[in-house]
Amino acid sequence: MKHTLLLVIFGVMLASGGQSAAGETSALATATPESVGMSSERLARIGPVMQRYIDARLVPGTITAVMRRGKLVHLQMQGDMDVENGRSMERDAIFRIASMTKPITSVALMMLWEEGHFQLRDPVAKYLPEFANPLVSTTSDASGETGELVAVDRPIQIRDMLTHTAGLANSYIGNGDYYRKASRALAEDDLASYIKRLATLPLNYQPGTAWQYSAATSVVGRLVEVMAGQPLDEFLDVRLFQPLGMTDTHFFLDEEKAARLTAQYQPGEDDRIELQDPGSVKSRWVTGPKKLFRGSGGLVSTVDDYLRFQQTMLNGGELEGARILSPTTVSLMMENHTGDLPLWLPGPGMGFGLGYGIVIDRGAAATPLSLGSAYWGGAYCTLSWIDREEEIVAVLMTQVRPYRHINIRHDFQVLVHQAIVE
Repeated sequence: MKHTLLLVIFGVMLASGGQSAAGETSALATATPESVGMSSERLARIGPVMQRYIDARLVPGTITAVMRRGKLVHLQMQGDMDVENGRSMERDAIFRIASMTKPITSVALMMLWEEGHFQLRDPVAKYLPEFANPLVSTTSDASGETGELVAVDRPIQIRDMLTHTAGLANSYIGNGDYYRKASRALAEDDLASYIKRLATLPLNYQPGTAWQYSAATSVVGRLVEVMAGQPLDEFLDVRLFQPLGMTDTHFFLDEEKAARLTAQYQPGEDDRIELQDPGSVKSRWVTGPKKLFRGSGGLVSTVDDYLRFQQTMLNGGELEGARILSPTTVSLMMENHTGDLPLWLPGPGMGFGLGYGIVIDRGAAATPLSLGSAYWGGAYCTLSWIDREEEIVAVLMTQVRPYRHINIRHDFQVLVHQAIVE
């Protein structure tokens, strides 16, 4: 395992890791932690904790980054991006961000909301006719093999898809095996064909009556395609990624960028990491059919790109003169839209907004994040959050799946917030 590469920013651009693949200097503004009310000494606690996970071979390597009041005050690369080939973690490493795609896709749809394309309570079927006559299982069985199938009490609304309350089956619990097989993407699929097949499955519950994590944000992505009249990947690139300078965020990679892709691991014997997908031209993110652009997951990105996206949201929808949303829309997205419905994945004290999990009770959630903080993570153990009260954006990048046997994401949240001193 390579030695730790530490970059803690003190108001100057560091020579190592400060360049993108194109040779352009990162535009992220930097500052000393003390100048924005954080402690350098306390931020230095992050590195040793990450290193313990790396030394135990529970993760291959990490990048941790913290911004406060619009300034980058902590950036640290540790371990390897490819253990087998001894490639040390680099700042421009590209990670599979999985469900951290969801906030991005949700922002894309809300951009169209601002342009008058739809209302949040509009029926999804108004734009996607395949959802016109869904049936609901009376036994929460998406296979339809038990109980009865009945009509919906009300149409599925667009806001239901944004909040995971549409009735779509949860692929993690209950009938997950059936649902995963039935909703599995085929080699010939594009987003249109994939969503049409998804719409044929019975709903697990009446729309608006429960929260179940599902492929609903892929439906959101298809809504973007229909309303914008262009594929989701093109819309995101032209309307979000280019304006925000997110030059390394894509659904798939070409061979030129393949060398920067991190290897992806899974826990093996004694939970020690084993290679699952290589960080090379052999990765399925390079060799795949490159036809299906799922709004619910699938993007790859860098720590700098995701910081830029999240800082845009913290700024109220604007970054360096590029405005993608109004502050009022960003605020709406970060309100709790699920009432007191229990959210099994985020757990107690959490609600859900339009694309983000939202902290609604710090005590119940046992979190250092402020009330109203917005966050989400990815299946490969990535995590990012926005704390509007403390003006914090933080990102953790690593690549191991599954990761429920480790607490690295929660540890990072605590380590960031304990460094706030004013």
